[in-house]
Amino acid sequence: MHGFYRIASAVNQTTIANPKQNAKAVIALIKEAHQKEVSVVVFPELTLTGYTASDLFFQQTLYHAQNDALQSILDATRSIETIAVIGVALLDANRLYNCAVVIQNGKILGITPKSYLPNHKEFYEKRQFASGRDIVRSTIGFLNAEVPFGVDLLFSDGKELVLGVEICEDLWAVTPPSNHMASNGANLIVNLSASNELIGKSEYRETLVRGQSATAICAYAYSSSGVGESTTDTVFGGDALICEYGSLLARAERFALESQLISADVDLQKLIWLRLVESSFTDGRRKKVRTIKVDTLPRIRSLERFIDAHPFVPGNPDEKSHRCDEIVHIQAHGLIKRMTHAHITKAVIGISGGLDSTLALLSTHKAFEMMGWDSSDIIAVTMPGFGTTSRTKNNAVKLCEALGVTLKEVDITELSLREFDAIGHDREEHSVTYENVQARARTSILMNMANKEGGLVIGTGDLSEIALGWSTYNGDHMSMYALNAGIPKTLIQYVIDYFTRNPGIAPILHDILTTPISPELLPHDSDRITQETESIVGPYELHDFFLYHIIKYGARPDKVFFLARKAFGDKYSDDIIKKWLTLFIKRFFTQQFKRSCMPDGPKVGTISLSPRADWRMPSDADMQAWLDTL
Repeated sequence: MHGFYRIASAVNQTTIANPKQNAKAVIALIKEAHQKEVSVVVFPELTLTGYTASDLFFQQTLYHAQNDALQSILDATRSIETIAVIGVALLDANRLYNCAVVIQNGKILGITPKSYLPNHKEFYEKRQFASGRDIVRSTIGFLNAEVPFGVDLLFSDGKELVLGVEICEDLWAVTPPSNHMASNGANLIVNLSASNELIGKSEYRETLVRGQSATAICAYAYSSSGVGESTTDTVFGGDALICEYGSLLARAERFALESQLISADVDLQKLIWLRLVESSFTDGRRKKVRTIKVDTLPRIRSLERFIDAHPFVPGNPDEKSHRCDEIVHIQAHGLIKRMTHAHITKAVIGISGGLDSTLALLSTHKAFEMMGWDSSDIIAVTMPGFGTTSRTKNNAVKLCEALGVTLKEVDITELSLREFDAIGHDREEHSVTYENVQARARTSILMNMANKEGGLVIGTGDLSEIALGWSTYNGDHMSMYALNAGIPKTLIQYVIDYFTRNPGIAPILHDILTTPISPELLPHDSDRITQETESIVGPYELHDFFLYHIIKYGARPDKVFFLARKAFGDKYSDDIIKKWLTLFIKRFFTQQFKRSCMPDGPKVGTISLSPRADWRMPSDADMQAWLDTL
């Protein structure tokens, strides 16, 4: 389903040194995972014996009981497509190895030994086990079959899934084996672990798993020993985590007294393409690996994953202050550098009472505050025209007065009428010419005023408008520094709302946030806005969603449509989503010529459309292949 796979981490109730009893718990969890349409489920380290069996690993009785228990699992799962990764002790060449056995449909696909053995403080694994880090291109006779054996094994379904396995301490090593696995294509890493509980260790463990999933650009499923392990000197909490590219998707309850199974739907297709665009991943050194083909995996019938409808907006409200401070500081420092380098002391901003010019003004004011510059050197210009309403103009004026900036007014009505006459345009014909004449008049005024005042024209257009090309070429498309160029519309609303903590401007900002988005270029109706942008080009929350998924990792439009349905639920019908997604694709392709010559501006989030930063695209590229997916 569009590259999604359901992954699970299982923590079985353990009985030390009783493989037969442990196998029963494992079989029950594998069957539960299969019923839940799980593709891969990972169990804790030394699953069938218990990690804390210690010198009992030297007992032949335990070893053979373990092998019998594993055979019983194979027999019980012959018709189960779910891949299970189970921890066992394995005897080979007179050495005992701590291993992970990968099974599917009652067969062993391969066995991976542990590379790094802890031998410090409460751990002394080298007493029983040998490192398998040098075992490559090997096989082993095990349970009446010749099985691939080594640290060079990957497992693939021939589609998106490529599975790699590491064991506990391997992750804690300076160079985890999963680094090499990921360099060779593994996008799902599972870890069988026995990590005991200490004060603060669970937080560090989460940081480690999340960090490795981010570093390797992969999904990472981790399962650690829990209830039933010996508490002679340590306690095991049964921690289990599933992460994807630095995000925690699911976590088990630690110290649970029963077996647990957690699952999450990971987007392996997204990870594959993120590796192309998000890092120097392709510079990673490749090693020779053996890729084992797996059988058909369970198919997810219904996605069980939260899809954020507003991917640019931070989801944690507790982080709002920090995130917004960060955004405004990026903008402010970008502007400070540009002005100080150019020896310019004044900023010129066209202020309309709309979202974009409001944020540009607030961030410019912040920059002046940080530098101790006189806010009266911020020249805010309101330029009323045919569509300007008293609501937007009054909000612009009140905000300028509250911030102590210099406010100027230049009415563009007469200028526009003279331009209509000069080019022979009918004043009553409200076409694109009617609109663009006004937009270019405003830009000309700002540029000329900046020359007169010795100032810098601050661009107010945002990332959403840049993506759609919703600007007038050489009109509001142009400025001397595009301060909002890296911020999409949904995030601009979020940041402006953050500024409402200032009681002196809060009522003004609240009204701006609730004003319909409009360029106000067409005549108003009894002082009411008649030209609402979102009724023309569609809801910005949809366009920001499309922008994020298409640009972030090159998602196909049919997948973006699927994700949008999941994210927005019943808010938009299928036809509405498809309508605006089609428009987004068309405008994104046809308006590239505007992006090719857009002014400088700071990148703020993970996506930029500047031709000097993230996005290089021919202005005459054809869109048909994208439209065909819909």
